[in-house]
Amino acid sequence: MTDADPVSPAPPTQAPAPPSGNLTAIDMFRGLTIIEVVAHHSTGVMLRYLDPASTAHLYTLILNRTLHFAVPAFVFLSAVVLTRSLLKRFEPGRYFWRRLTRGGWPYLLWSALYALWYVWTDQRLPETLTDPQRWRDWLLYGKASYHLYFLLVALEVYVVLPLMLPLARRKPSITGALLFGAALQLGLYLLNREVLRLPFPASTVLWYMLPITLGVAVGARLDEFPAWWRRRRWVLLPLLTLAFSLYLPEALAYARGERVTPVVYSGLSWLYTSLTALALLGLAFRVQRSASTVRLTVALLGTVSLQVYLIHPALLQALERWDAPQGAPWQVGLTMLGYFLLALGIPALLGRALLNTRLSTWLFGR
Repeated sequence: MTDADPVSPAPPTQAPAPPSGNLTAIDMFRGLTIIEVVAHHSTGVMLRYLDPASTAHLYTLILNRTLHFAVPAFVFLSAVVLTRSLLKRFEPGRYFWRRLTRGGWPYLLWSALYALWYVWTDQRLPETLTDPQRWRDWLLYGKASYHLYFLLVALEVYVVLPLMLPLARRKPSITGALLFGAALQLGLYLLNREVLRLPFPASTVLWYMLPITLGVAVGARLDEFPAWWRRRRWVLLPLLTLAFSLYLPEALAYARGERVTPVVYSGLSWLYTSLTALALLGLAFRVQRSASTVRLTVALLGTVSLQVYLIHPALLQALERWDAPQGAPWQVGLTMLGYFLLALGIPALLGRALLNTRLSTWLFGR
C-alpha cells in the first residue's frame, strides 16, 4: 500500500471453511476492507496512465485518496477480534506461538518471495539480494514490497495487545476510547517528531494507537456495539463527513507533492480512517443477517482476505507488464476494472481452494 497505506486474524489453521449461513459481521468487515485494498492499488496503477491535467486523473486521485483507510481499519479489526479472544482466555505461551506461526512466518516468507519477484521482474538489481543492509531495511521496516509493512505492524500489534488487557477488562467507553486514543496518538506523534525520529513511523505500531485503542474498547464491548452504533451514528456520520471534507484537500495536496503541514495531514488522516473503521463495522453488523448474494460474496472474500492481500500486488504488476492500460480515459478505466476484478478474484479463488490444506498453512500460516 502506498505511503501510510494490510492482515486480519482468520479462522484457526485447521478450522473448516464457514458455511454461508455462519458468515459473520467480522467476515463482512474484512471483505469490504480487502475490496478497498485492491481498489486502492488498482487506482494507483491507473493514475500512471492518465494525463495529470485531466478531469479523469482528478477523479481517480480523489477515489484513490478516499480509499486510503485499509491499514488502520485492519489494525482496528485485529484489536477488536484479539481483545475479545484474550478476555475469554489468555495463555501467553499459546498466544505468542500462534501469533508467531500465523503472523511472523508469512511475513518472512512473503518478504523473501517479493524480494525475488522484484528481481525477476527487473524492478530491482540482482545484487540487492546479497546486500545485508537492504535485507535489514526490508525486514525491519516491511519494505520488501510496498504492502508488506502491514504484516510487520500486525506483529507489533500482537505484542501490544496483551499489555492493554487491564484496560480492556475495565470495559472502557467506546466514545471515551475515541477521545483518549486521539490524544494518545497526537502525543506519540510529537514524541516521534521531537525524540524518536523513526525513519518510517507508519511502519510501526506507534502510528496506529488510535485504531488500536478504539479496537480494544470495541472488542471489550462487542456485544453492545450494534446498539451503541445505532445511538451514536447520528453524531459520528456527520463527524466522519466533516473529517473527510477536511482530509481530502490535504490528501490531494500530499499526493501531488505539494506542501502540507505534517501534523494536520496526519491528524485528519487518523480521524478519517478511524471513523471510517467504526462506520464499516456498523454497516457490517447492519447487513450481516442479509441473505443477498452481494453480502455473502463480500463475506466470503473476508474469509480469504490475507490470501488476497498477499498475492494481489504481484498480479497487478504482472497484468500491467503484460498489457499496460492505454487509450482514452474510459479505455484505461475499463482495462483497470478488469485488472481489479482479476487481482481480487484469482487470489480469492486460490485461497478458498487451498483452505484446510498443508500448502495453505505453509504459504499463509493458516
